[in-house]
Amino acid sequence: MSLHDDAVLVLKGYEDQPELRDAYLDHLAAHADGLWKACGAGHITASALVVDPERGRVLLTLHRKLRMWLQMGGHCEPGDPTLAAAALREATEESGVEGLTLLPGGPVRLDRHLTPCAWHLDVQYAAIAPPGAVEAISDESLDLRWFAYDAVAEVADDSVVRLLTATRRRL
Repeated sequence: MSLHDDAVLVLKGYEDQPELRDAYLDHLAAHADGLWKACGAGHITASALVVDPERGRVLLTLHRKLRMWLQMGGHCEPGDPTLAAAALREATEESGVEGLTLLPGGPVRLDRHLTPCAWHLDVQYAAIAPPGAVEAISDESLDLRWFAYDAVAEVADDSVVRLLTATRRRL
């Protein structure tokens, strides 16, 4: 199965945010390259909020280009077999945390936002950090830091707060 086919199946199975989900599906139907950065009309991206439920905290990255505190994530790559795998790869690469596992149940949220390269149609997952997780900053970040759940709204935008809220409901 191709990544495109996986994305369609994942989105068809996602029951929340029906209007946005349908917009993502329409995008994929109209653009065979709709998963790739080269698609100027926008592209599907995959991200994951790294959470440590035992300690009530999340790991956010201060994005080098956007200069905002965000969850880990980014563009799909040809080697990604699934959207979930893309989200897990991005979370692992950007956090440096080994042994992350995605929260069961598929995507937690969808979020469409304009970036300097194009519209990102982000499929957002949550990744559980293992006990004793040690983070390591990547070259895509200016900083990497754990925040208590109740401190996220002080540093991050509403999209990250909504993702955290949805993740906490699922935990």
